[in-house]
Amino acid sequence: MKVEDTPEASARGLGLDCGPMGGFDTDKVNAEFFPDAQWKSILLLNLGHGDPAKLHARAPRLDFAEACRII
Repeated sequence: MKVEDTPEASARGLGLDCGPMGGFDTDKVNAEFFPDAQWKSILLLNLGHGDPAKLHARAPRLDFAEACRII
């Protein structure tokens, strides 16, 4: 099997946008998805294809050497 045939490769190739969501009704989400109360939601992530006209450019990111130190 080639790398491009794996599920991981095809998920990356979809070009999905992802964004965290706060300010949602945690009690309703927890009741719907975690009725046994073993888990609780703290944030939601939305996935999908955003409207290119409304998407913000990706913010600059630190490279590994700037963000990490191996000790």
